[in-house]
Amino acid sequence: LGRMKPVIVVHGGAGRIFKEREEGCLAGVVRAALRGYGVLKQGGSAVDAVEEAVRSMEDDPHFNAGCGSVLNEKGEVEMDAIIMDGKNLDSGAVSAVKCIANPIKLARLVMEKTKHMLLTDHGAHLFAQAMGIPEIPGEKLITERSRERWRKNLEPDSNPEEFQKDLGTVGAVAIDSEGNVACATSTGGLSNKLIGRVGDTACIGSGGYADNHSGATSTTGHGESIMKVVLARLILYHMEQGMSPEVAADTALDYMKTRVGGLGGVIVVNKAGEWAARFSTKQMSWATVKDDNLHYGIYAGEKHIKSVDEALASEREGF
Repeated sequence: LGRMKPVIVVHGGAGRIFKEREEGCLAGVVRAALRGYGVLKQGGSAVDAVEEAVRSMEDDPHFNAGCGSVLNEKGEVEMDAIIMDGKNLDSGAVSAVKCIANPIKLARLVMEKTKHMLLTDHGAHLFAQAMGIPEIPGEKLITERSRERWRKNLEPDSNPEEFQKDLGTVGAVAIDSEGNVACATSTGGLSNKLIGRVGDTACIGSGGYADNHSGATSTTGHGESIMKVVLARLILYHMEQGMSPEVAADTALDYMKTRVGGLGGVIVVNKAGEWAARFSTKQMSWATVKDDNLHYGIYAGEKHIKSVDEALASEREGF
């Protein structure tokens, strides 16, 4: 068997990205893609790579995941995350978790240390304690920007439609040298959401899906719409019917838009290592590394390409 060339694709969320935040968002997805690719180049698994990439974005306050997550109606951070291994369809997820720096790490532990696939809120909290994951004060996850948006959204004349355009979620998909695929997705959810709201991210088949027989995908966008069409699994279904990653992604996103009026974005890799990053929103920050080349962009049709060495050099200089 010829060894597969590893590929990683990451997204930093579909929606509206304000001009002054574009640079930070691009730097963040590029950093995440390079980190995940580094794991793959050292012979690490696809699961290791997507976890590392997502962890990098959870720690980056530019993204609505981990530190920088949006706040629920009570002004608290509640996060969802999922990880899936395409080799045996194992998956782990957590929903409505608080006071944890890296929900994706906890999701992976759910996958590997329990017979379950999804732990929620208090149960996830007890499990984190049992696993020795340190609890951090909730305030540590809250940025000034999240607090500001939360306040704005509480105003009686605020337009809820308006702030749902900032649909940040972070995600990664990868294929490793063994040909195994994996996906990971993490989010703080919707701003000013009801307490206990669980979106698409923690739901297998919606926020992400990975199967070595077809490929892997991670989604972002309006969670309830994504759940209605089970977007991640729908894309893999289209690929199983013979569509390329790009056509499968566009077909599924188009269906979600016409059928339920939902917008979003997806990243996809198929079992042959072909990839796509597609979105129906105005923007989505994304980056991918394949054949030691880094591709990245934020607007439809925009694609920058650098060699990995060049990217790593500018990374060290601070982008």
